[in-house]
Amino acid sequence: MMMLGCECLCWDRVRNYDDDDFSEPQPFSLPSPLPHWPQGNGFAGGRICLGEIEVLQITKFERIWRHIQLAGKAQPFTFYRPLEIPDGFFSLGHYCQSNDQPLRGYVLVARDMICESESPALKRPLDYTLVWSSDSHDECSYFWLPSPPKGYKAMGVLVTSTPKEPEVEEVRCVREDLTEACETSNLLVTMKSKSSKNPLQIWSIQPCDRGMLCKGVSVGTFVCGAYFDSEQVVENIGCLKNLDSTLHAMPNLNQIHALIEHYGPTVYFHPDETYMPSSVQWFFKNGALLYSAEGKKGSAIDFEGSNLPRGGTNDGAFWIDLPTDNDAKNYLKKGNIESSELYVHVKPALGGSFTDIAMWVFCPFNGPATLKVALMNIEMSKIGEHVSDWEHFTLRINNLNGELWSVFFSQHSGGEWVNATDLEFIKENKPIVYSSNHGHASYPHPGTYLQGSSKLGIGVRNDAARSEFVVDSSTRYQIVAAEYLGDGAVKEPCWLQYKREWGPSIVYDGRSEIEKIIDMLPMFVRFSVENLIDLFPTELYGEEGPTGPKEKENWLGDEYC
Repeated sequence: MMMLGCECLCWDRVRNYDDDDFSEPQPFSLPSPLPHWPQGNGFAGGRICLGEIEVLQITKFERIWRHIQLAGKAQPFTFYRPLEIPDGFFSLGHYCQSNDQPLRGYVLVARDMICESESPALKRPLDYTLVWSSDSHDECSYFWLPSPPKGYKAMGVLVTSTPKEPEVEEVRCVREDLTEACETSNLLVTMKSKSSKNPLQIWSIQPCDRGMLCKGVSVGTFVCGAYFDSEQVVENIGCLKNLDSTLHAMPNLNQIHALIEHYGPTVYFHPDETYMPSSVQWFFKNGALLYSAEGKKGSAIDFEGSNLPRGGTNDGAFWIDLPTDNDAKNYLKKGNIESSELYVHVKPALGGSFTDIAMWVFCPFNGPATLKVALMNIEMSKIGEHVSDWEHFTLRINNLNGELWSVFFSQHSGGEWVNATDLEFIKENKPIVYSSNHGHASYPHPGTYLQGSSKLGIGVRNDAARSEFVVDSSTRYQIVAAEYLGDGAVKEPCWLQYKREWGPSIVYDGRSEIEKIIDMLPMFVRFSVENLIDLFPTELYGEEGPTGPKEKENWLGDEYC
């Protein structure tokens, strides 16, 4: 356990706009300069080879047009074209973002790696299709979709402030076999115009298939359409595909250690937390037992987990539980923060253009839930408890420059991506992660988060705050897997191969308990019991024993909110 007295740093987002001064967002930078990363491979080299094309990232832009009024309210949004494109490289589309956040985007530009090919990787568009326009005395904007030659795909939309069609030299389309299907991601803005009856919707885009083994690379551009079916707007747009199986832009082992030491978050546990994290080895050494469906008596687990069954499937044949002796059981439940360490899985993201560093936290026990119903907070005695709790957060690193791009905070079968602009930093470029009381879900800021219906104020409380209970992941970590480095580069611990449950299945009488609580409410806040019960997480009524990190969907897949 360690205590830190540093003040946190957090980007002060621009939110207030004067009617006569719609200032553009200023570029964002992390609190401290980036270090000189250890040498090797192509990590943080500024360029990535995707096979037949090479890409680099452009972050310097020229403003094309700024949209200010949305439904009578000031919500500025700016569209940009990339600047300072090196010779031989070509733009693939334009960039846009809201002005209520600092400027921190990019677009990829590309060049053909194979000269004098009969089927070049990049080609000019034939012309453009006008997708939408707003032409009035207070705003003039035109959105153009490149018309690619046969066998090629457009990568993004262009914007102009005049009705003149862009030059075909301004952008390139990419040969279809070098692209991946994409889908809309975030709806950025809906724009209305006096001169157009249909509003324009603008989305960011991402590859449809994402995960450790997927090849799609985001370009950083956007798509738009004057209709509300988001699937239609991506029919003529693609993402890039990384055909370089070497993944040369991914960090080597020395670079991984440097990244964790530079960016490793400080994890704060709640001041009222009873059930602390521990190392897996401490859990095994201090009495955890392996049970089998064939026998009634549990057996001790080796310190390294070498006697745990490996492989197979989660078939209910084995599970881990606490010792039967009450003193030993209560001791193990409380965990041991002094032994705790983060278990790190490093994997490619977005076709190897980013690195995901997933950091797993183990707690021997998950505490009971606190329910919020209207103005009442009810601490449950048993509901929500289970043996073993695996939680995680994930750092996403930009492989072009080694910069921390965003962090995923895992929160009870879901979670959220938070851009670096919205993180709290405790020291240099180390963000803060807040672990919720009893449940150990991860949050970017202190406060009370409701798992249920925030609108009605009904659900499970997740309280996050600073305390003296701290784990510094930049110094207390163990890399347990990095498959892309090849066999033998990282030795996986024995317990990682255990694919069964880390705790027994539990069934709570949660429904009757919640019905009793609802009966206590005044009539003016009480409505159908059935409807209220549906607002609480299903975990309150029973849970299967939790599985380990390698059995989670995000081990191979992307982090999904």
